[in-house]
Order: sequence, then structure tokens, then C-alpha cells
Amino acid sequence: MDSVVVACFDVYYYEDYANASCIVFKRDKQDYILSEYNEIINGINEYIPGQFYKRELPCILHLFNKVSEAVDFIIVDSFVWLNDGSKGLGGYLYDALECKIPVIGVAKTFYKDSTNYIEVYRGKSNKPLYVSSVGLDPDYAAEFVKELDGEFRIPQMLKRVDQLSRKMI
Repeated sequence: MDSVVVACFDVYYYEDYANASCIVFKRDKQDYILSEYNEIINGINEYIPGQFYKRELPCILHLFNKVSEAVDFIIVDSFVWLNDGSKGLGGYLYDALECKIPVIGVAKTFYKDSTNYIEVYRGKSNKPLYVSSVGLDPDYAAEFVKELDGEFRIPQMLKRVDQLSRKMI
């Protein structure tokens, strides 16, 4: 695969605020971090079942505005598409960015009735990651996630951004 620059986002929620994190990394022969971003977001929306994007999207957009690197695409910890072609967080993010930056969704758990994803098995795990995309060929997205550095189910960069989001600032 060609060299690309990717922004990977994750958000961790506390009682009345969130910690939004982003790692911008370059994928060449291996993955290496270019920058890390962290931001406390106050005044977060309540979680509404089936409308996760209403809570997470404002946090990601707030932090994305601080990213100085030009990115080729974004990875989020969610689905891009849900059942019947309805949007998940990744689809809403793509629209919010005026359909200019492709988005890959990497979900760790299955969303009921989802149909628009590719199962990716990594390492020795028998449990898949559910990869969906918009603005990028789904097969490319799945292969990209499969080839990311790390010997376990969760790629190293996704694990790192998760850890960063859970770190108290």
C-alpha cells in the first residue's frame, strides 16, 4: 500500500466531560506517529441509544479542528454504516467534513442487523473487527486495517489512541 497519513480518533467519557484524543500517523513500510492531540470537552451531550453520533461527533469535530497535518483519511472507533444504509458515526463525520476526507470505521462489537461491513481477523484472535468505510473502497479499508502494525486483534495505533483517551489530563 502507498504511504498515507491517517488521523485516528477516540473519545472517552467521564461523568460530565469527555477526553477526545487523536493520533496522526504515517503508514509507510511501518506505522509511525506524527502527532498526538488531546482535549477535554465540557458540556457533552447525553448518550441516546441508537444515536451515538450525537454525543461523539461534536467531540471529534472539535479536536479535528486542531489537527495541523493534511490527512488522507480518518479512522473512528465505530461503524460508518449501520443497517439498511443508515449512517453510523463515520457516515455523519464524513458529511460534517463536506465529504472531502474518507472515513474508516473500525468497530470492536457487532451492531444488530448491520450489513455494510467486512470482518477483519488479526493476530490469533477468532473475534473479528467490523470495518466499514465511506469515500474509500471497503476492500481497501479492510486490508488497510488488517495490515496495520500490531500482532493482536486491535492494531497498535487504535490501542494507543484508546489509551490516550483514557489518560487523565
